[in-house]
Order: sequence, then structure tokens, then C-alpha cells
Amino acid sequence: MILSGLALAGVLVLFILHFSGDKSGSGSGSKTASSAAAGPFNIAYVDIDTFEANFEYLKNKREEFNKRQMAMQSELERSLQQYQNNVEAFQRKAQSGNISQSEGEATQKQLLQMQQSLRLREQSLTEQLLKEKDDFNQKLHDQLDSFLTEYNKNKTYDYILSYSKVGSQILFANKELDITDDVIKGMNERSKNMTDTTKKK
Repeated sequence: MILSGLALAGVLVLFILHFSGDKSGSGSGSKTASSAAAGPFNIAYVDIDTFEANFEYLKNKREEFNKRQMAMQSELERSLQQYQNNVEAFQRKAQSGNISQSEGEATQKQLLQMQQSLRLREQSLTEQLLKEKDDFNQKLHDQLDSFLTEYNKNKTYDYILSYSKVGSQILFANKELDITDDVIKGMNERSKNMTDTTKKK
């Protein structure tokens, strides 16, 4: 099927952000390169499965893209059915012998043009939706990056990792390091002010 598996949330999988501290060495909370390398890292993680299930903006966009994909498929299927009907009608007329050579050549030309138009339309719709999906993924990446940078100002995490029960390289995650609820709450609040630039104008 056309555009199967948009994977809107794919940008989040294995998403890792490294937040560096004050590199000037000033202040009691700053870390030098040697102490950071020698000491343990301060780490938190986001459960991507839970995030996807509760981030309303992502859920709404996924539903929107799915509906548009289905509408595009329906349009292409109707056009394809019309093309097939025209081909069958031409074949029946040709087999009956009730068609002139010039009329047959003209009909063949029309059918070829119709086939080419159908392919171009499929390509155009596919590219349009994929571009909008890529734009959305980039916007989501930027918003999450911005939120976590702000969130981490008073948390001092060295790494914020993504975790998923399926496909994650993290085999065990301490629940005390889970900041998913904070991220969901913050991103849901932030998304209220997010303007949608992925829709075609």
C-alpha cells in the first residue's frame, strides 16, 4: 500500500541528548573534563512508549496523517478503477471489430496518457505527504530538544536517554531515573503554543 508505515515518532527512537555543564570551570557546580571522565554520569531517561501514548500533539498528528493517507489511497484507487474500466471497454470494442484503426490508435494514446497521469499523481501525493512527515519530525525533534535543554537547566543531567520495551539497547532502567511524566506534561503544555507548519498552504 502507498505510504505504509509513516512512523511519525521514529525521530524519537534512540534519541540521545548530551547536556554539557559550565565549561568555564567557575562555580561550585561546574565539572572539569577530568572529573567528568572519572566520576559517574548523571543520567535520566524518557520511556518512548509512554511518551507516544500520552503526548497529545503527536497522537493528533499521527491520526491526521493516517486519515490523509487513507484519503489519498482512495483517490488513487478510484482513478485506477476508472483506468481499468476504460481499458476493458476498449478491449471489448476491439474484439468485436467495431472500431476503426484511427479510433483505436487515438484510444490507445488516451489510455497511455491516463496511465502516465495516474503515476504522476501517485508520485506527487506520496512526495507531498512524505515531505510533510519529515517536516513534522524535524519540528518535533526541535521542540523536544528545546524543552529538554530548558528542563535540564536545574537538573544537571549529563545524558537523557530514550527507552523502549521493544528495540531499545537498554535492557534495564531504574524507575527512579524516569522523567517521562515530566516530559509529557511539559511537552503537552508547550504544544498548546506550537503553530502547525506541516500542512500544505
